[in-house]
Amino acid sequence: MKSPRSALPYLAAVTALLAVSTLGGPAGTAGAAGDGGLRPPCVSSPRPGGGPALDILRLAEQARTEMDLKSVILRVTADGHEVLTAALGESMTGVPAEPAMHFRNGNVAISYLGTALLRLVDEGVVRLDDPVAQWLPDLRHGDRITLRMLADSTTGLVDYVTTPGFGDTVSADPFRHWTAEELVAVSTGQDQWYEPGTNWSYSHANFVLLGAALEKITGKPLDALLQQQVMGPLGLTETRNSFTPDIPTPVLHAFTAERGTYEESSFWNPSWTTAPGAVQTTDICDLARSATAIGSGELLSPSSYRELLDPGTVGLGHPTKTCPETVCLPNTEATHYGMGLLVLGDWISQHPLFFGYTAAQAYLPCEHLAIAVSTTKGRHTPDGHTAQVLTQRIAAALAPDHPIPDFG
Repeated sequence: MKSPRSALPYLAAVTALLAVSTLGGPAGTAGAAGDGGLRPPCVSSPRPGGGPALDILRLAEQARTEMDLKSVILRVTADGHEVLTAALGESMTGVPAEPAMHFRNGNVAISYLGTALLRLVDEGVVRLDDPVAQWLPDLRHGDRITLRMLADSTTGLVDYVTTPGFGDTVSADPFRHWTAEELVAVSTGQDQWYEPGTNWSYSHANFVLLGAALEKITGKPLDALLQQQVMGPLGLTETRNSFTPDIPTPVLHAFTAERGTYEESSFWNPSWTTAPGAVQTTDICDLARSATAIGSGELLSPSSYRELLDPGTVGLGHPTKTCPETVCLPNTEATHYGMGLLVLGDWISQHPLFFGYTAAQAYLPCEHLAIAVSTTKGRHTPDGHTAQVLTQRIAAALAPDHPIPDFG
């Protein structure tokens, strides 16, 4: 019997052949650059009778039961071809979850910011080490903060999300709309953790500022810029920004008990999460396509792809008198932050978590293997990143020589 890893190419080839006959092209490849943006419907695979696809499905079913998940939606591809697409559980009571349902992709959009910046570098529009004061003259220390530092989170700016009282304010009024100016002011109103470029710490403010800088550099609204530079070329037809809390139909609804009672959180306002214009929703097929395209550097030159994966963060992240070890996390060759994404062992990843949603995209370049997972909480779902946990389990089953480690 074939091992899960050795069976992948065979299964992918069979799936591709079936897809050609039923959909007019290989599953998972439509929507790529040059195909006019068309994409087959995002639907569940036939229930597998065995092999890696069945192993993945069983892992998802086990995770849903074990973690009391309201829903699990996933897609796995190898060499761009579908291995399995599946949806388990419910969006709402009595409404089955479906692969085509849209959910918030959170910091996955930050990887698009990093890619868009590097495309501008490839075009000769900017350099990574240009100081942001050129475009954001009112930013304190903007003459010492570079575009690179915003994208790889080495500015030293305090993360407004972890500022005492911020979470309580969001929880007390989850429908509040936050402006970029309000968010950045929370961070810049405090002393920086360290001198820019000398250490590493995650800060949402970096990406709010990067979005503002990209708008100034190009003269385009951020949503239009990301569409032009990333989503359009990659054929991510179901990934889009919204300046309101709305989610396009069909909607994967989310629920959480973080305010003390289990309640719907789907339309809580996500304006605090990242730069206006990059507050996005997506579906699982776009997320899997994104995992492959961003993780392989499809839109970038070889030199920019190297910067995407290691812009100089390896070796940074160490506690100091002013930056505790819970903030300045170590960046090693094995696990480190790139430009808007994580390098976890041999995988390139992002995994948002907020408002009852968790999601994960992960790509293994040496195996051309992509995993995309979205989950929503049940009444008794434990704290933690359930989509990432399932992603790690799928990776261990399909590529046992390449586990996905935790960061920090």
